[in-house]
Amino acid sequence: MRVLIIGGNRFLGLELALRLSAQGKQVTLLNRGNVVDPLGARVERLIADRGSDHFDQVLEGRQFDAVVDFALFDREQAERAVRALSDRVGQYIFISTGQVYLVRTEYHPPACESDYDGPIIPCPDRPGDRENWTYGADKRAAEDVISRAPMLATTLRLPMVHGLRDYRERIASLLWRVLDGGPVLVVDPEAQVRHVYGPAVLRQIERLIDQPPTSSAAYNLAQEESVSVREVVRLIASRVGSKSRAAVVGREAMEEEGLDPVQACAFSGRWMSCLDATLARTTLGFTHEPFEVYLHALIDAYLSRWNGEPGPSMEQRDRELSLWRKRGGV
Repeated sequence: MRVLIIGGNRFLGLELALRLSAQGKQVTLLNRGNVVDPLGARVERLIADRGSDHFDQVLEGRQFDAVVDFALFDREQAERAVRALSDRVGQYIFISTGQVYLVRTEYHPPACESDYDGPIIPCPDRPGDRENWTYGADKRAAEDVISRAPMLATTLRLPMVHGLRDYRERIASLLWRVLDGGPVLVVDPEAQVRHVYGPAVLRQIERLIDQPPTSSAAYNLAQEESVSVREVVRLIASRVGSKSRAAVVGREAMEEEGLDPVQACAFSGRWMSCLDATLARTTLGFTHEPFEVYLHALIDAYLSRWNGEPGPSMEQRDRELSLWRKRGGV
């Protein structure tokens, strides 16, 4: 079986390439080639910028049983992908995002697939919000192109993804803060976390490749239970025997001190989608580990390879603790 992975040079794409090649599948990676991967001769590599005609040229004459696209971000890229691939693939799997719901005028978490249709909110003025809105709106535009394409296409909408190769260090950044015993500054401790574990996503992609669906559709993938940010911090602290806890500090108070609230706690942003994966469970057979099970697995793995050095997400930690003391925290 021939599988093309677009992207595939870090996190989920890299792990998928490794798993598929271990299963004996012929794996081809297509990306810009600006990140060195450890896959060696296990895979074939194509280098192209998907926004250029070179993308079409490197794919000319090639056929694939499945394409998994981790790097499709807007309408123009989607239209080019359809032109280049629609008559050359058995099925196309598009990795989208839960932020397609967050830009809707009526977002009521947890979002299900029927909540997709409808008007979207205007683009915000605030720079960080504007970037996230653009990401969600552009992904929607790409989804709309793919959904009308003359090929079998499955869209997988993912919330925040956790795993050992998470280059944003979302769980790790909380763990390092908990380990110093100080409070974890959060904007909304009751915000609900319903994320997804990378291996669960990979299992579902593998199932789709081996057992293609009969029609095109979009599905949410996420853990089954919702957990508050406060509880996430408590669970991490309990696992390592720390007295650290979530401490509420407003966004404006942090920003006045030059702090990034999302760096203080990756779950503090409003652009954290909460998805209902019932349709994927009942239709695709999607399965997911309980949150506490995979959280403990990640904590143990991070600790086993910790060299004592703080990660880049800890750059502002001293100022976080200073702000907390200044506000009377103990």
